[in-house]
Amino acid sequence: MGRRHLSRRTALVACLTAVSLSLTLCACTADQGSAALPSTLETPKLTAVDVNPHDRADLRQGGTLNVAIAQFSSQWSPVHTDGSESSTITVTKPLLPTFFRSDAAGTQTANPAYLQDAHAEVRDGRQVVTWTLNPKARWSDGTPITWRDIEANWRALNGTDPAYKASSSTGFELVTAVEKGKDEFQAVMTFERPFSEWQSMFNGAANAPLLPASRLATPELFNTAYLDAIPVTAGPFKVEKLDKAAQTVTLAADPAWWGDKPMLDRIVFHAMLPNTMAGAFGDGTVDFFNNGPDVAGYQLIKSTKGAAVRRAGGPDFRQFTLNSRSPALTDPAVRQAVFQAINRDVITRTDLAGLDWPAVTLNSHLLVANQNAYRDNSLGLSRYDPSDAVRKLDAAGWKLDGDVRKKDGKELSLRMVIPAGVTQAQNEANATVRMLRDVGIRVTVVPAKANDFFDKYVNRHDFDIAAYSLLGTPFPASGNRANFAQNGGTNQSQAGSPAVDSALDRASAATDAATAFEAINQADGELWKVAGILPLYQRPQLYGARADLANIGAQGLSDIVWENVGFTK
Repeated sequence: MGRRHLSRRTALVACLTAVSLSLTLCACTADQGSAALPSTLETPKLTAVDVNPHDRADLRQGGTLNVAIAQFSSQWSPVHTDGSESSTITVTKPLLPTFFRSDAAGTQTANPAYLQDAHAEVRDGRQVVTWTLNPKARWSDGTPITWRDIEANWRALNGTDPAYKASSSTGFELVTAVEKGKDEFQAVMTFERPFSEWQSMFNGAANAPLLPASRLATPELFNTAYLDAIPVTAGPFKVEKLDKAAQTVTLAADPAWWGDKPMLDRIVFHAMLPNTMAGAFGDGTVDFFNNGPDVAGYQLIKSTKGAAVRRAGGPDFRQFTLNSRSPALTDPAVRQAVFQAINRDVITRTDLAGLDWPAVTLNSHLLVANQNAYRDNSLGLSRYDPSDAVRKLDAAGWKLDGDVRKKDGKELSLRMVIPAGVTQAQNEANATVRMLRDVGIRVTVVPAKANDFFDKYVNRHDFDIAAYSLLGTPFPASGNRANFAQNGGTNQSQAGSPAVDSALDRASAATDAATAFEAINQADGELWKVAGILPLYQRPQLYGARADLANIGAQGLSDIVWENVGFTK
């Protein structure tokens, strides 16, 4: 599994790399469920990884890996705003180019299958990144991967044309030009100002793969080419079948792949409700799944012959998203009152009951508690304080009328949308109904089908409160921008402010860790004020896996190298 480190030719790159490695949280991917660690185990550190590592020589050639996922998607482009959720990203990672790989500590190295070299330097006062591609790399339609693909991705993702429904424009919106370098396989990218996390571009850990220029040339192509289809790929695997009736996606090793031959013959992704995954694992239908906070599921993994628990600390968090454009929630003071009326300690203890993961609430949107510079910037909004919530609601004109508050003749009534089949989300909803009722807010719970939760509710902003998890990457400032900036492609709360945007931009431009951390904490303080997302607790990682399955598991900050995944001899 040879890896070649990126060239670091300037002091700028050394500084920016240090920042990237120091900051290890980016909540840029959504996931319906959550996870917790089994009892009797110590909490893994953020840099932990549990993947049953083995050299390729230890693995047998061939075999099929069956993996459980929570959703059979309709939009299969992970850079489209409707494709930025965990199931879509999981399925497409073995299929699309990513230029970097992350290890357990968040260190970025070049993926030699696609990238020969990438380096940043300062020219005439501007940051310039030169990307040198592997000339052997090809799209599945036979065309080479060239600088034109990088240019097309920039034009689609830079945010200048809102017709491109991109999940994130972060980094790309700072680029002023992409030009041909010494030949077709080199792109020269010029930035208008420093972007310290440039390695997050075209990066698997940041869920930002490269897509072919042929499918990005127009907004219509960008928005529809991967709708109910995965037409062009360039990875160690190719699509064999998308079976909507069976809710399965079958990938086969691609004989045209120019890198290390995949150890597996096939990967089959099975979409199913999260609360049925453990049973499917126990009866052998799937070989690998995210257990979530299910004590019964954990016990089933432990009792299943030939099974193993894979566990690691995650840079991820469980949260509630409040829709700031909902009529009852347009006032930030009302959203802040909702925050203070929810007892996060109770919800956290309930979610993690029976599992030896510390039931500690998370008081930051951008860092988890065991990271450097983590601090509480909430100005008291993280505290359970129903009395202050009542005062805020009264001051906002929502007066108690019987059991429910009213204003201008309308009830303060909220719809809380949760994914069906996630026991934890149902428990959270039950608690929220009781807690908000105590301050005069009526909550109606809407369970959404697994395939509809993101596609028809969250991504369409058809909710008042939504419960799901945000998953992290090694790029805290750049990845988080899409979730929290005013024009962020995955800002499902639709809340934000110029102060949030400015602080995140300062963090992503910082050339030293101290400056970046200070800006991140400033951004977090502003996020508490706009009150769009209520963090609950750090989301650890717990998976069930066949004991002989190697090089995949609880990844922490690391990437799966799919060509090296297989079964031991």
